[in-house]
Amino acid sequence: MIRHKKAQVVEMEGLTMRWGDISILNNVNLTMKPGETLSIIGPSGSGKSTILRLLAGLLLPTEGRLRLFGKDQNYLRLDQNHPPDVRLVFQNPALLGSLTVKENVSFILRKDKTLSSSEINEKVKRSLSAVGLYDIENKFPGQLSGGMQKRVSFARALINDPIIKEEKMPLLLYDEPTAGLDPIACTRIEDLIVKSTKVANGCSIVVSHVLSTIERTSNRVLLLYGGSFQWDGSIDDFKQSENPFVKQFRGGNLQGPMQAEDI
Repeated sequence: MIRHKKAQVVEMEGLTMRWGDISILNNVNLTMKPGETLSIIGPSGSGKSTILRLLAGLLLPTEGRLRLFGKDQNYLRLDQNHPPDVRLVFQNPALLGSLTVKENVSFILRKDKTLSSSEINEKVKRSLSAVGLYDIENKFPGQLSGGMQKRVSFARALINDPIIKEEKMPLLLYDEPTAGLDPIACTRIEDLIVKSTKVANGCSIVVSHVLSTIERTSNRVLLLYGGSFQWDGSIDDFKQSENPFVKQFRGGNLQGPMQAEDI
């Protein structure tokens, strides 16, 4: 029996992103294989979140080619009839304060008129239970801690398919998921990223400055600076690399190839 080779999850070729005269990304190339978990690191303002928004279909590149799961991305996600399964967890939970947890998590499901209220409620409960939250469906985001709000956003990102079929392979994107959290909350979120990726049988890209998050959630690291990737290697290589960009980031040093005002 001939087995068909799975398409690359992400292919960026000569990708450039500009805002007016300001270049954010410059001729970026990236290939991501099925099963990979990446961390994209670099100083603030280097374009890491822009890459996530391009992958999520919220932006289109100024120049270059972007393919997801083997398909060219020439239109924004909302303009696609069958968009790729890419799920973005924002740095801020981005929950609607006037809606309950249940209403926030089930927001996207309510577009599906074939689902009954009981089916939606069951999906919400399963998604919340997957992130370790129980009996909070009727609470509002303002009644939850910051860490709990982030976990609700994880549940919302996974609810499209709480029971993922084997052939499904979503791309999960996390933008600074542990920023501003205490060490215990960081560990909980890091465990959740690892668990969510395994449950979804998918791939993940994490943007983070937190070393524990980078090391615990990824098997490959890319360092972005000056609009381009300056280093690309395994997590083991990242821990011991003598590359000046990596050493400066890892040690939090002001001296190095990255300018102090950018760090």
